[in-house]
Formats: sequence, structure tokens, C-alpha cells
Amino acid sequence: MAAYDEIADWYENEFLPASTPGDPIGIRASLAELLGEGDELCLELGCGTGVHAAQLRELGWRPVGVDLSAGMLAYADNRLPVARGDAARLPIADAALGAVVAMMVHTDMPDYPAVLREAARVLRPGGTFVHVGVHPAFCGGFADRTDPEAVVIRRGYLDGYWTKDSWTTQGLRNRVGATHLPLPALLRAFLDAGLQLTGFAEGGSPVPTTLSISAIRT
Repeated sequence: MAAYDEIADWYENEFLPASTPGDPIGIRASLAELLGEGDELCLELGCGTGVHAAQLRELGWRPVGVDLSAGMLAYADNRLPVARGDAARLPIADAALGAVVAMMVHTDMPDYPAVLREAARVLRPGGTFVHVGVHPAFCGGFADRTDPEAVVIRRGYLDGYWTKDSWTTQGLRNRVGATHLPLPALLRAFLDAGLQLTGFAEGGSPVPTTLSISAIRT
């Protein structure tokens, strides 16, 4: 997508190096807890520049990635095997994979329910899907996080929409926009895709920034 191609250099060379070191919003901890160790192929949906591949390898998985942005994939190609493609129409056979992950990308995907259906399709029975994303109840165009001690939730949480409204000009959302699903709609999309929910985690403090979900294909 053009918007992500345009920000690929900024994302790799400015945004990532400026990110807070460690794991302040629990992305790594949630992935380790909900995915665990494995030794099969693991597909990362919307892999971007491939920054999560190293942790997937640490857990024993063999990561591969798919993304629509050629600009992002130019960086990811150095980190994991990649293909350019739409996460809602994966060029992968049914029941081919042991694990699929979506790392902080569901707000970048206007039709995330379709993405979940594709994740379920390419997973083998018993395969694991892990979603690590911004918290639908506390992040979005409706959430003012200027004061981390007192996040202000304005009107808009119940409305599914695409927006470039953002509480900060230092991140991604005012550049590429974001879609929003209220928590019930997000969970219902998992069930509608045929995924059985198996675990949850929140990350960030004092108000959670991330909500992570694990599920299996039955």
C-alpha cells in the first residue's frame, strides 16, 4: 500500500530506533506467553519490516511473512522469508501451517474479520493463532492518552471506523490511519472465523495499551 511504502524508511530508521527499549507495553511477553515454543512454520500477517522474526526464532518457530507494502518488505527481506500479498487473500494452501501471528497490525487492516478467516483457513487443525494488538477499549481515535495516568475516552468507541485522529503526532496513526473494532466485535470475529479462544493477556501500565488473544483452529 502506498501509505506504508511512503513511511517505510521513517519507520525503520527513525520510529523503531526511537522506540522505548525493553518491552514496556508487553508485546514480547504476550507473544511468548500465548504462542510458546514450537518448531513449525509460523506465518506473520502484516509483517512490515520483520522486527518480530527474531523472537519467533528464539521460540523455535520458523517465521515467514506476508505484507502488502513493498517498501516495508524491502527491510523485512533481510530478517525472514517474505511474500507480497493481502492478508485477507493469502497465497497459501488450506491447513498448511502450525501457527499464524498478527503483531500490532489489526488496526492497519480495514477488514480484519476477513483476515481472521484466512488465518483459520491456512492453519492445520490444532494450529495456533496469536493476535497482539492495541487495546480496543483504551486506544484509538476516541482515546486521549496524553496523560498515561488518566486516559480520556471520548465518544466513538462503539463506532467501527477508519480515522487518522491520533493523540500523538510521533506515531503511525496520523500518517496511515487506523481502523477500530469494539471489543465485542473483535472477539465475535474470532468465533465467526471458526477459531476457539484459548488465552488472553494485557500489556502496559497503568492503563493497558495492548490486548493479546490466542486461539486454535478446531
